[in-house]
Amino acid sequence: MLVTLNEVLKDAQKNKYAVGLFNTVNLEMAKGVLAAAEEARSPVIIGTAEVLLPYAALEELAPLLTSLADKATVPVVLHFDHGLTTECIHKAIALGFTSVMYDCSTKSFDENCRSVEEMVRYAHARGVTVEAELGHVGASDDSAEGTGVQDHSIYTKPSQAKRFYEATGVDALAVAIGTLHGAYKQKPNLDFDRLAEIAGMVDVPLVLHGGSGLSDDDFRRAIANGIAKVNIFTDINTAAAKAAYEGYAEGMGLTDLMQGITEAVKQATLVKMQLFGSVNRA
Repeated sequence: MLVTLNEVLKDAQKNKYAVGLFNTVNLEMAKGVLAAAEEARSPVIIGTAEVLLPYAALEELAPLLTSLADKATVPVVLHFDHGLTTECIHKAIALGFTSVMYDCSTKSFDENCRSVEEMVRYAHARGVTVEAELGHVGASDDSAEGTGVQDHSIYTKPSQAKRFYEATGVDALAVAIGTLHGAYKQKPNLDFDRLAEIAGMVDVPLVLHGGSGLSDDDFRRAIANGIAKVNIFTDINTAAAKAAYEGYAEGMGLTDLMQGITEAVKQATLVKMQLFGSVNRA
């Protein structure tokens, strides 16, 4: 069943677990994520990001994902991640996405506030929830979701988080505490004290971007300190590619590989759902 962020994240925030966003670019990945959610009886957030649109356009993905989500017996949020342009975000809303992220994190604080507040008014009028980012989550060299350039994160300032939330009315807030998009080259050093301070100052579910590659302990500590949504792409993307590579033999066609790819994505997703504590929360 299709729902918004508010219908899954408020309970996660209250009960100290997290719901995963698993970005997908094709049928095999989407089926794997939703099969995991059904088996685990877990709420789930599925979608794509603006930077991933070269691999599958919104017009191609939206009918596929909405059809699968409608049939699901668990809550499914259809989320457009890291929307960078109002044009794409408006299109995602028109095509049936129930949640959007408007990423203005590289703008000044005041510009970020103004832009996000305008998007919140637009989306809420259409029954769609909005996520924003304060501070800036960096990107590793091979990231598909960032700039593609190694950069130091600009950490979220707790004092600004409260002002930002009150000024914009966002439904979820992504914070920068030392994570990166893409595969980590070295162990990240996350600022959990900063995260706990932010969580104590704002009454809104917090989001962790750059989740792929973090240790189990990192996830547990982040969730214990206020994270209610975790974004995952690299882990399931590499699981899909590995399944295709390892499953291939001379003479095989794509149809011989599809089931294995879906199963690999399902298993990788189940691992994260168990870790996030969302199993049996649907």
